[in-house]
Amino acid sequence: MAFRIDRRCGVPTYLQIVRQVEQALRMGVLAVGDRLPTAAQVAAATKVNPNTTLKAYRELERAGLVEVRQGAGTFITHSLAEPLTGADSPLRAGLADWMRRAHEEGMSGEDVRSLITAVFEETFARPL
Repeated sequence: MAFRIDRRCGVPTYLQIVRQVEQALRMGVLAVGDRLPTAAQVAAATKVNPNTTLKAYRELERAGLVEVRQGAGTFITHSLAEPLTGADSPLRAGLADWMRRAHEEGMSGEDVRSLITAVFEETFARPL
């Protein structure tokens, strides 16, 4: 698991870590039993204070998603993956195919992000 920290987004760093772990759990990237990187590893990779990572891990522990095992690390104890969004999901596969086609057609990552955001807002802003 590699964390990406955006210092300009206004979201506290620990919360960015929490949200990224939750997203990885939803998407099936992380599964029960997986070990998260140590606070020192996260600090080295992202230039984040190790205490910030520890705060994020405590928050994940309070939410019942991880377990801290003294001397062994922090391990996933609960999954948020659902059949429609997990790694083997047909919806995810379809989205991945669409992303590959968009890339092949020359769309930039920002173009794709903007398009997805616009369609997301159109779709989820109105009730079904």
